[in-house]
Amino acid sequence: MKKATIYAFLLSGILMTAGLSSCESNKTDDANQAHTDLKDTEGDSKEMAKDQNDEKFLDSDEKKDARFAVNAADGGMLEVELGKLAQTNAASPAVKEFSKHIIKDHSKANDEMKALAQSKGIALPEALSDKAQKDYDKLAKKTGHEFDKEYLAFMVSDHKEDISDFEKEAEKGNDAELKSFAAAKLPTLKHHLKMAEDTRDVLKK
Repeated sequence: MKKATIYAFLLSGILMTAGLSSCESNKTDDANQAHTDLKDTEGDSKEMAKDQNDEKFLDSDEKKDARFAVNAADGGMLEVELGKLAQTNAASPAVKEFSKHIIKDHSKANDEMKALAQSKGIALPEALSDKAQKDYDKLAKKTGHEFDKEYLAFMVSDHKEDISDFEKEAEKGNDAELKSFAAAKLPTLKHHLKMAEDTRDVLKK
C-alpha cells in the first residue's frame, strides 16, 4: 500500500514537471512567434506606407514629397534605435555620448515629421523597414570596440545619404512645409556627420 502511494506520488511529480516544462516551452514558442510576427509587420510597414501614398497622390507633385517623408521617417527611427543600442553595446564613452545626441535630435525630428505628415494625410511607416531591420540586427550582434567601429562607420555613411536626400528635398521639393523641414534639419545632420567623423578619428588613434 505504501509502495503504491509512493509510486503515485512520484508519478504525479513527473507529470507536473512535464506539464510545467511544456508550459514554459509553449511560452517560449509563443514569444518567438510574436517576435516573428512583429518583424513581418515591421518589414512591410515602409512599403505599405509608400503604396498608400502612391495611391492617394497618384501622379501629383506631392507624391515625391510623400516618398521623402517615408524615407526620412524610416531613417529617423533607425537612428534612434541604433542610438539606444549604442548605450548598451558601445565600449567608448565618446560613442555613448555621441549616441545621446542622436537619440535626442532624431526623436525630436521624428515627432515633427509625424505631426507634419498627419496634417497632410501622408502615411508613414510604423516600424522599421526590412533593410533598416537588417542594419539593426547586424549591429546588434556586435559589442565593445567592434561595435564602436561599425556603429560610427554606419553613422558616417548613413548621414551622408541623409544629407543628400534632405538637400534634394530642400531644393526641389514641391511642398513648402516639407521643403522647410528638410532645410531646417540639414545643419543638425551635418553636425551629426562631423561628430561621427571626429569620434571615429579619435578612436583610431
